[in-house]
Amino acid sequence: MTEAEASTCRLFVYGTLKPGERAYGKFFNGSVRAIQAAIVPGRLYHLPGLGYPALTLEQGWVRGVLLTLMSPNLLEPLDEFEEYYPNHLQESAYYRIRHPVHSLEKQPLGQAWVYTMPKEQVIALGGWWLAEGWWSSDGVRGNGGVYHQ
Repeated sequence: MTEAEASTCRLFVYGTLKPGERAYGKFFNGSVRAIQAAIVPGRLYHLPGLGYPALTLEQGWVRGVLLTLMSPNLLEPLDEFEEYYPNHLQESAYYRIRHPVHSLEKQPLGQAWVYTMPKEQVIALGGWWLAEGWWSSDGVRGNGGVYHQ
């Protein structure tokens, strides 16, 4: 695999696709080369009616995990799961974009794919801002944090 091919296999996850969350095993068991805690620029919101988060391209930091995947072929089923339709963007819940990723110490790690949602859509879905930039299905959001509207 060339360096360019390897870079296309990097995915930043912050919600149900993180290790230990409900969708990780469905897509990634045996399909991940490397796992690294990381952050990306943006804001994180919990979508209370849906039970999962959304990342917006606003000022702030979102904590999650950088996955290096074995194959870029995993992106197609992930797109379906995330309701990202590149040929029908108006029907998409999320958009998959290349986005800068950083270590927890804010050192650049290059770019990775990340699923984002427009802020207008987050607002329409009643999203709650997670000021700590962390989401977990068990309600642990780091430092005893709580949801913010």
